[in-house]
Amino acid sequence: MTDSTSDVNTSPSTAANATEEASGAETNVQFRERYAEILSTINSTLDQVDWSQMGRIGKAVGVLVVVIVAQILIKGVLDTINLLPVVPGLLELLGLVVVGQWSWANLTTGEKRSAVMSKLQHLRQEYLG
Repeated sequence: MTDSTSDVNTSPSTAANATEEASGAETNVQFRERYAEILSTINSTLDQVDWSQMGRIGKAVGVLVVVIVAQILIKGVLDTINLLPVVPGLLELLGLVVVGQWSWANLTTGEKRSAVMSKLQHLRQEYLG
């Protein structure tokens, strides 16, 4: 008796498996068609991009990454320095002295101020184009 029940149970499951395989094959074909369509859309979009500008964008991204890494490193150093009791106050005083000396040397007369502005404009033109 067990043989007849096992024969009855396997035939509906094989029909279900065949239906699942057919629907799986259909899904696979639909996926391939959709994938090819998406790739063609991406390729046409990439063909419209002006690749001559990518060098400037790459440089800008590189500078941004370097600045972020430098800020992280500087923060770590400053956090370490802040753990020492006297050093933060001395560094603030040193910063004020340096800014004061630079200001006195470069910003006291109109000629010096215009020289600083021309240097800044020259640097801006050199790096930004």
